[in-house]
Amino acid sequence: MAKFAKFWPTVALGAACAFGMALPVSAEDLTAETVVATVNGTNITLGHMIVLRDGLPAQYSDLPDDVLFKGILDQLIQQSALEQSLGGTLTKRDTLSLENSRRGYLSGVALQAAVAGAVTDESLQAAYDAKYAHAEPTTEYHAAHILVDSEEKAKALKTQIDGGADFAELAIANSSDGSAANGGDLGWFGLGMMVKPFEDAVVALKPGEVSAPIQTQFGWHLVKLTETRVANAPALDDVRDELAGEIEQAALTAHIEKLTAAATVTRPGEGIDPAVLKDQTLLDK
Repeated sequence: MAKFAKFWPTVALGAACAFGMALPVSAEDLTAETVVATVNGTNITLGHMIVLRDGLPAQYSDLPDDVLFKGILDQLIQQSALEQSLGGTLTKRDTLSLENSRRGYLSGVALQAAVAGAVTDESLQAAYDAKYAHAEPTTEYHAAHILVDSEEKAKALKTQIDGGADFAELAIANSSDGSAANGGDLGWFGLGMMVKPFEDAVVALKPGEVSAPIQTQFGWHLVKLTETRVANAPALDDVRDELAGEIEQAALTAHIEKLTAAATVTRPGEGIDPAVLKDQTLLDK
């Protein structure tokens, strides 16, 4: 069912060209309970339409209001007719899937409430001070590399470089990653941003030096250190979004831990063989 559901906006909204306006209704008379259609006596309300519109992909916001209104209404009518065609009979899978969807949606509502108001100027400043106020200046590295698929190729290129060949030209001609077009230039980066063998090689170099071949999960590298610089703590505005995300995540974690700690939780299923989750036949029992 999920693979069909994702096509609904396209199917319904694509039929909106034949839109015909009904008699206008005063906006003052409208509420979320205003009935916009019925399907075999089941009401579809303006509230249903508003919620559905709010969940549409961003590209639909560019449609004219009348087209979007008709498309959403058509979609809800079609879905209602299809829902009713089941006659109220649901499989066990359907029922469980609906319960999971409800649980997931409501947990998201609860989490939104938990983070509301967590990010303030005061909390941002406190998070910034905790992370950066006493941070020592760090070293950043500007380096380039040549990436090939074997140690033999890397050694042969290193021999050419030692003999005076231009590193950037060899990178353009031989390197297999996206930086090749820029002569292997990787720009500036700090510690922790590269895989460990690569980072260790960079740290051991002096500006202008080229490493011996080193191996990572990506292949074999020759690394050239161009220059280094001391990086001071960033300004608060430069890391505002990063800090806001960390504050929200901390608020979510604390809220979840508080709720689960206060809840009475039993786990009688812990002794079940985990492989049983692959047994689809259990849904027929």
